[in-house]
Amino acid sequence: MQSVNRMKIICITILVAALCLNVISGFLLAAESQIRVVTTTSDLESITEFVGGDRVKVASITTGYQDPHFVEIRPSYMIKVREADLFIRIGLELELAWESLIIEGSRNPKIKVGSLGHLDASEGIERLEVPTKKIDRSMGDIHPFGNPHYWLDPLNAKIMANNIARKLGEISPEDEDYFMQNAAQFNRKIDEKMKEWDQKISPYKGNKIVTYHKSWPYFARRFGLIMGEYLEPKPGIPPSSRHILEVIEKMRSGNINVILMEPFYSDKAANLIASKTGAKTVKAANSVGGMKGADNYISLIDKIVEGLVTAFQSAEEQ
Repeated sequence: MQSVNRMKIICITILVAALCLNVISGFLLAAESQIRVVTTTSDLESITEFVGGDRVKVASITTGYQDPHFVEIRPSYMIKVREADLFIRIGLELELAWESLIIEGSRNPKIKVGSLGHLDASEGIERLEVPTKKIDRSMGDIHPFGNPHYWLDPLNAKIMANNIARKLGEISPEDEDYFMQNAAQFNRKIDEKMKEWDQKISPYKGNKIVTYHKSWPYFARRFGLIMGEYLEPKPGIPPSSRHILEVIEKMRSGNINVILMEPFYSDKAANLIASKTGAKTVKAANSVGGMKGADNYISLIDKIVEGLVTAFQSAEEQ
């Protein structure tokens, strides 16, 4: 009797072990079959995760708390990129100072510019602020191919999602329909949220705002806001005392009462100007993860709209 029970225990143990091995093998096979993607920004990471679903494994080089123009190049970034099947960038020279060095340092030929494993997400984007005359360093951090902050227009995010889906489909043709369906679902969500965002911000369309950096023209155009002034006298140049006085005067004469800025810039100038003009300062992340609650692309736009509407309402009540 004891030998029979012992045999049952042994059989059950073997069966459980076999099941566990099957599960582990399944996980390992799934992980191996995933497309390994590295993006330059957390916004691209968020959109790629939505489009790629369980067929991709995505990592971003930058976080939402970083200025994406200036990134300290670390060996860990090169290691991250070394095993990538796909590298996705914002483009328009946003990553000019660091992208090529990371790609070259990774020694991964699959993701070089022009290869199957490299995607510039700006394909098909209508570019704003493309210089019409010769530029030089005295003009500040001017981008010769246009303003690269296009992802802050939610309708551009739809174009980005389609670009990502097509590229993933090229890398894994058997999953092309899956990626395109996910991109279509993402785009439907954007369309649904646009109605909500438009409704919230519509009372303030035509209002002028001041921003720190030229990060917001695409967002402003989409939601009917007007860029009144910038705290940077030139892109990438910190505000001087003289420029701060000029901004204060323009805000007073132009009835501008909202300052919008990213959390990674110093708010010293913004707070000074706000104290002199009565304006409300809105610190809003311009990338996913840059502020509490901005955990994905949809919630990022939610937080920006929410912050602006609250500031406009508060300014009206003064």
